Amino acid sequence: MTDSAGTPDPGPAAPADGPKYADHVFRSTPGIVSGVLLLAVAGWLIVDAMLNSSGKTPWIALACAPVFAFPVIAYTLRPSVSAGLDRLVVRNPLRTVVVPWAEVEELRAGYSVEVLADGKSYQMWAVPVSLRQRNKANRMAARGAVTEDPRAPRLNPFTRPTRNTVPGAPDSNRAWSDQVVDVLREQGRTNAVRPTAKGEITVSWCWWVIVPTLVGAAVLAALVAA
Repeated sequence: MTDSAGTPDPGPAAPADGPKYADHVFRSTPGIVSGVLLLAVAGWLIVDAMLNSSGKTPWIALACAPVFAFPVIAYTLRPSVSAGLDRLVVRNPLRTVVVPWAEVEELRAGYSVEVLADGKSYQMWAVPVSLRQRNKANRMAARGAVTEDPRAPRLNPFTRPTRNTVPGAPDSNRAWSDQVVDVLREQGRTNAVRPTAKGEITVSWCWWVIVPTLVGAAVLAALVAA
């Protein structure tokens, strides 16, 4: 079919390839809170030293700012795990790892949460493993499985989800890190077959953290030695 100008009519648009969702981003709330508190305390101390000290102390305090602030940002505020339709993006303190779903070999949570791809293991700093939380969840599950009288009605202790739950996790009463791994595995199984979920694994360094920290450390060393 053609329109009045003689150009072919493309017809109705093809449907989108499945529903589109925003990336699922995981972060460590305790890490973010501790990072904000550390930056606030350090900022107050540095400003106080710059305003109320004399000699080279204000300059030393100023040089300490990037040496302290950038690593704190890198290790507390920066880490995240973003699970999209086509790839898994792992932002660690000093590196960003992008793994297409088709390249993911395994996701596991032992003493740390890791993604295995192309024979290499990449740790996820944003999803810390709490052995205490895991053991507590295991004890609760074991306690709930034991009944004195199988015929007697028993209230399910898991009717209310625990405080740290991940939407979409099959069992909201497991440790938070294990819930995250369950969700990532499910997304990997679902999205790995997508044509756009293939490609190379890329690893990039976070230079905006590394360079200011090294420059600040060099200036600090020079001021202390002077």
